[in-house]
Amino acid sequence: MEFIRKCYGRVMLLARWLFLAGIAGVILGIFGGLFGNSITYVTAFRNAHPWMLYLLPAAGLAIVALYKLDPYKTGTNRVLEGIQSDTYVPLRMAPLIVVSTILTHAFGGSAGREGAALQLGGSIGGTLGKWMKFDEYDRKIMIMCGMSAGFSALFGTPLTATVFAMEVISVGIIQYAALVPCAVASLTAHQVAILVGSGGETFILGTVPEFTLINAALVVILAVLCAAVSIFFCKVLHKTEHWYKEMIPNEWIRIVSGALLVILMAKVLGTTDYLGAGMDVVERAVMDGKVAASAFLLKIIFTAVTLGCGFRGGEIVPTLFVGATFGCLFGQITGLSPALAAACGMAAVFCGVTNCPISSMFLSFELFGFESMPFVLLTVAISYLESGYFGLYHSQKILYSKTKLKFINTHTKE
Repeated sequence: MEFIRKCYGRVMLLARWLFLAGIAGVILGIFGGLFGNSITYVTAFRNAHPWMLYLLPAAGLAIVALYKLDPYKTGTNRVLEGIQSDTYVPLRMAPLIVVSTILTHAFGGSAGREGAALQLGGSIGGTLGKWMKFDEYDRKIMIMCGMSAGFSALFGTPLTATVFAMEVISVGIIQYAALVPCAVASLTAHQVAILVGSGGETFILGTVPEFTLINAALVVILAVLCAAVSIFFCKVLHKTEHWYKEMIPNEWIRIVSGALLVILMAKVLGTTDYLGAGMDVVERAVMDGKVAASAFLLKIIFTAVTLGCGFRGGEIVPTLFVGATFGCLFGQITGLSPALAAACGMAAVFCGVTNCPISSMFLSFELFGFESMPFVLLTVAISYLESGYFGLYHSQKILYSKTKLKFINTHTKE
């Protein structure tokens, strides 16, 4: 009887999470898909109407005004804290980050969109857990469900989304208790997002060269350099934000000054490549093997200015831009396939800034296919080791050392 009772309990637990995670997946599939479509639309509109860039300061003022409604000053770090310590993740985070990210992209700010996906998902998932009167442990799982669903709906990578939510919280361990809920939410959201017309990103890598000793040696060098780029990217983003707050305490003036600087840089360079997400540049790097030599550095600067002065958006898509363009440049210089080097660079820099090696490999497989596996595996592994304890999210915990089987329990460096 005891055995039957335990089996019944497990079946009911499974049914519960299938139902609840499915609901979260449907809700975030709809909202995430519509949000992704909105970003695509406003980006196309801005590209067709270049004068939109001149309204970036006005968009910045609107964002500052919007966030006056949020006394918590929430962001992706608060979502991570909600899982680590049951910190309150307010529902108001969802509309605020969605609207402000759309404004940033519509008028030319250099930012990603996954920050909105994680915050949208975390706030909705956490709110569902609160409404259902879950205990703190199940509320944390609901936040992770929401993160997976939001990421999956926006990027079209359900496998990566499932693992990322379990891996990003505490480096060195994966929260397997959330595996079933995150998987169900992620897969559901992906399918629902497709139904609303948001298919995510896909790339055709082309012919992958043979994994020879010479190519392996080049990949090792690329991985070490990508780790250095990821550290540089994190430090520039954090230092720029701190510098802005120190030098220009008034947030209204701060965001207008940043917007004017973005406009000036775009006009001096004579290109819009570094505005918005820049996925067209990533596509050129990966599929055509063509990129400007300074592209990765300029994207870091544009993104640091945009996010540092107060605009809202994510850092991960700029990370993919930086990794792809740096990798492509490395391939052009060394003779390694530029397209393959771009793909490896994306995975390596993503790993370096998030400290999530498993998610980084899965992201590469979902975006480019499995043929590049030996190159990606080597690149990601080395980038994870060499990138140290830096990261995009200061609330992320490093539980275990990257070099020893040793518990260290520290936060990422800025």
